[in-house]
Amino acid sequence: MVLLHVLFEHAAGYALFAVKEVEEIGMLLPQVEASVLSLGKFNSMVSLAAFFPFKSAQAALENMNAISEGVVHADLKLFLETNLPQSGKKKSVLGVSDGKIGAALQEELSSSIQTGGVVAEITRGLRLHFHSLVKGLTALAASKAQLGLGHSYSRAKVKFNVNRVDNMIIQSIALLDQLDKDINTFSMRVREWYGYHFPELIKIVSDNSMYCRLAQLIGNRKELSEENLESLEEVVMDSAKAQAILDASRSSMGMDISPIDLINIERFSSRVVSLAAYRLELQEYLRSKMSQVAPNLAALIGEVVGARLISHAGSLTNLAKYPASTVQILGAEKALFRALKTRGNTPKYGLIFHSTFIGRAAAKNKGRISRYLANKCTIASRIDCFSELPTSVFGDKLREQVEERLSFYETGDVPRKNVDVMKEALKEVSLRFLLLIFKCLVKGLTNGESKEDNTLKKKKKKKQAAEEMEAQAEEAPSGENGEETSAKKKKKRKAESEEAPDAEDGAEETETPAKKKKRKTDAMDTQPEETPETPVTEKKKKKKKKDAAE
Repeated sequence: MVLLHVLFEHAAGYALFAVKEVEEIGMLLPQVEASVLSLGKFNSMVSLAAFFPFKSAQAALENMNAISEGVVHADLKLFLETNLPQSGKKKSVLGVSDGKIGAALQEELSSSIQTGGVVAEITRGLRLHFHSLVKGLTALAASKAQLGLGHSYSRAKVKFNVNRVDNMIIQSIALLDQLDKDINTFSMRVREWYGYHFPELIKIVSDNSMYCRLAQLIGNRKELSEENLESLEEVVMDSAKAQAILDASRSSMGMDISPIDLINIERFSSRVVSLAAYRLELQEYLRSKMSQVAPNLAALIGEVVGARLISHAGSLTNLAKYPASTVQILGAEKALFRALKTRGNTPKYGLIFHSTFIGRAAAKNKGRISRYLANKCTIASRIDCFSELPTSVFGDKLREQVEERLSFYETGDVPRKNVDVMKEALKEVSLRFLLLIFKCLVKGLTNGESKEDNTLKKKKKKKQAAEEMEAQAEEAPSGENGEETSAKKKKKRKAESEEAPDAEDGAEETETPAKKKKRKTDAMDTQPEETPETPVTEKKKKKKKKDAAE
């Protein structure tokens, strides 16, 4: 007997359902397929064997990412090994909805795996009635878990490196192509509109943006004079052409035009000129993005063609997965299928035809060089996609190889082998990487030395301050009465400096030794005699006087 178990992956966790014995042919009948929609009938066919809830949203995301990539997560393996019956009379079969995860489980587990047929119908019913089959799980909780997991799964898939985003390249090349079409259409409109007034200008100036700038500058051709010759030369960048425009304006066969019509023509031509200027800026932006995202592809085949290949493939990863034969005819799918249908000759090249290499090759060698170039483009795109450090060394070396192959077709010079060229490229990359590391180390060492110098200086200053303090403490007189601290000494010095006369102000003159002696003698003469009487004897005398008076 065969016992069928069906694995169901939900946002809340893993569930294992036991399917009761039903005939596989009967399950595929329309009546039985319709009965899956009824919970009562479906509940009699399926019973919950085990349920493993996810511990957190992060664990749910990890498990779902593993399932989407066809990898058996540790939680899923443990859950199935624990709950799936391995031995017994009945042979167990595990039903899985996804073929990729089924193949991975076949390698991990000993039990047989089944996909499609009955399993698909049962999974459809489980998806519909899951919240009713698991106890404690409500429809609201199940929908919340699905919504949370959906948001986190999408956010994880959308996460990318900001500096290496091929989506920006796809959008910019699409906009660049659209701008080319629009500028061409608008320029033709300006030519036709302004041609009524000045038809000779079309033959003199062929460039679209230059024609619009001239229409904006000239305006009414009758007002054009010798004074405008310099401004015409600035736009045309050719004195002969400027003179030819001036001469043509004087003898033009064009019709007269009203001022309001001229204003509208000038406005429209100014818009076309601004679009042309923006196109140049966008091309520069595309060049910078290609140097960050796919430097090797850009160095090999050019920024615009490389961006078109990435855009047509959908992403750089998709382009890296394509074989060289697909890259060769990428962009010529209609011609390929038409040739297969009519049994005609298949196309030799697609988008890579815009590369300069194919244009330079002879007619008989165009197919050969396109095949060789597609091979090198595949190598360059894979290096760009999977290398962590973006560098254009490999692209430059691959370009040299294509140049050598072109010269081989023309002259017969044997080109270098791919192995030797790749070895040279690897050496150059390693040297650049070592130089980068050396520069970083040098910067780190210089920063470290400067820090050490600062710390040493601070230590020296602290040591000197401590030595000065010790010296002051030793100089101070010892004893209880005559003991003075360094702080008191500092205060005394400050007071003396404040009392001392300033030499800069010149308030008092410096005393000579003779003046000092004279001052001392004068002080001795004017000094009153000291009375030996104390304050106590004075009081006694006053008392005696009072007594005598009484």
